[in-house]
Parts: sequence; structure tokens; C-alpha cells
Amino acid sequence: MRKQLATAALLLAATIGVQAQQKPKPSLVQPQDKTKPSPRLNPVQERAKRLSDQMARDLRLNGYQSAKLRAINEDKVAKMAAIEQRNAGNQKVITEQCDAVCKERDKELQAVLSTDQYSNYYDSRATFRKYDRDYAARAADAIFVNSVQNPLPASSKGATIGPARTTAPATTTR
Repeated sequence: MRKQLATAALLLAATIGVQAQQKPKPSLVQPQDKTKPSPRLNPVQERAKRLSDQMARDLRLNGYQSAKLRAINEDKVAKMAAIEQRNAGNQKVITEQCDAVCKERDKELQAVLSTDQYSNYYDSRATFRKYDRDYAARAADAIFVNSVQNPLPASSKGATIGPARTTAPATTTR
């Protein structure tokens, strides 16, 4: 009986030792995938993606049309974002220049969409434009709040700015 008990204790101790030496289990927190664009890093692409998704759903586009639409929207949304940034505060100029960009998009989409789809798009242009403007306003506010709440490090090496030392280090004199 003692031999069995000793063998069981020895086996238990060996099992615990092996488990302690094994690699720790991965944590539940997954590291951020740096290859995927994030809204904070690329808000223009996120804005174009959301508009394209909405348009593809509403207009019932196929894969080819969706891909073409995404490319067109990425280009046009980038132009509109540049206009909005360049003319911040002057809504009249922003509206005029963005309307010109939307007319360019209309011409390009006419070549991609069927007659029925283009007709539906043309009737819904104001809705899509409002959707884009509302998203841009919300995204800009969210990005600003996030940048204030979670500022980026002071350097690219990950250093952060912290409080200065409040007391001088102790010196010894002999």
C-alpha cells in the first residue's frame, strides 16, 4: 500500500513539474493586427468603405460592380475629405467643390451600373450624400475624442511623457 501511495505521489509530482515547465497558455487578450487599417489610422478609407457598403446594399450590386464602386468611392471620398480639411469653416466652398466631385462620381458610376441601378442611384444621391456627411461628422468627433482620451506616445519608440520628478535624489556627503 505504501509503495502504491509513494508511486502515486511521485507520479503526481512529476506531472505537476512537467506542466509547470510547459509554455504558458495564451492570454485571452489578442494583440492588435497591425496589417489591417484602423479608423484612427485611416479614416478616409473607412468612410469610403462604409459608403460603398451602403450603396452596394441599396443598389444590389454584384461583385464586379461593388469592386468598381469601392475604387470610385475611395478616390472621391479622399478628394472630398481633402476639400473639407482645406476649407474648414467655409461651408459654401465645401458644398460647391464636393458637388463637383459628386458629379465626377456620377459620370464614372454611369459606366459601371445598369440603367435601373443608375436610375435608383440618381434618385438616392441626396440620401447617400447625407449618409456620408453624417458618418464623416460622427467619425471626426469620435476620432477627436479618442485622440484626446488616448494620446499617441511622444516618440515612435513608445516613450511616453510622465510627471517630472518632484524631489531631488538623495545625495550622501562624507
